[in-house]
Amino acid sequence: MNVADILTDGYTRIRETVHAAVEGLEPDDLNARLDDSANSIAWLVWHLTRVQDDHIADAAGTEQIWFAQDWAARFDLPLARRSTGYGHSGKQVAAVRVGSAGLLLGYYDAVHERSADFIRDLDSEALDRIVDEAWSPPVTLGVRLISVLSDDLQHAGQAAFVRGVLERR
Repeated sequence: MNVADILTDGYTRIRETVHAAVEGLEPDDLNARLDDSANSIAWLVWHLTRVQDDHIADAAGTEQIWFAQDWAARFDLPLARRSTGYGHSGKQVAAVRVGSAGLLLGYYDAVHERSADFIRDLDSEALDRIVDEAWSPPVTLGVRLISVLSDDLQHAGQAAFVRGVLERR
């Protein structure tokens, strides 16, 4: 197994968890918050997708799918167009509302496809490339990819948890 195979497996696990958390849900459940401080499934999946989109596009030197495929207009959120959800207040979390599971999964799948294409051709040498000098030490591609993987799996798991709570009600 090479580095691309390992990363592909990890990112595929995100996709599986996202689909399990979202498929078949109606907008009321997607947008439900367990309390006024909680994240909804819609916000969690939108956020993890925005982060993956932003970070992989930056590393690949490509435009974000959010803009390139006009997902920003399709979601039509009352947020800054470049928002990824990082540091969102409760009010901003509540503003992320979707009309269907298909919208969330459509955007996620488009981002996943681009991520998989990028990862497919990576070798171990590529992982040492510096992609962000704003940190000390500077962030390598390998660290960035694992950071996104970790963050996305956590949020996908949180979305699955919220779904479980909603289904028990």
